Amino acid sequence: MAETKNMMTAEEDSDALFRSRKSVVISKDNAEFTLSEGGLISMTLIHEDGTREFFERVVPVRAFPISDPDDYISIREPDSKEKGKGLEIGMITTITDVSPEAQALINAELERRYFTPELLKIYSVTEKFGYQNFEAETSAGRVSFVVVNPYSNFRTLEDGRIFIYDIDGNCFRISDPTKLDRNSFRKVEIFL
Repeated sequence: MAETKNMMTAEEDSDALFRSRKSVVISKDNAEFTLSEGGLISMTLIHEDGTREFFERVVPVRAFPISDPDDYISIREPDSKEKGKGLEIGMITTITDVSPEAQALINAELERRYFTPELLKIYSVTEKFGYQNFEAETSAGRVSFVVVNPYSNFRTLEDGRIFIYDIDGNCFRISDPTKLDRNSFRKVEIFL
């Protein structure tokens, strides 16, 4: 009996791999975004044939969060235990393709999802057992964070911006390293 149950679960899992929907281009002409009572984003999608499909909750995800944050925003179903990874419903080519009200809802959610405070001052960096412990001032207040393998977790972009990823998956940014005070810059330049 237990074997039958496990086999059914394996079949259900393999079916989930092939579960899909056709992703559509989302714009103000075919999508209406609203805020649910629980503070989540809901969406009504109007298909080409005029039928309406309601999604109680949708999740916006940036395709290029660092290099192109306002373009190519995937609108997805949420992940769940029953269905697994949420499928893409559609893609917003650029944020201005949706109504100003929808832009405000989506941008607020994206700001929460991609919270990356600016590093303003670095008070100290100490190394212990291969971990770099930072004490810093950010745009969100004073923080302590730990970076493992800083040579892999410091990323410098072509435009000079620096992104630092800590051990917990948080991201901190330095938009212009030349604007850091001299002591703060010395603490990070060895990792660049």
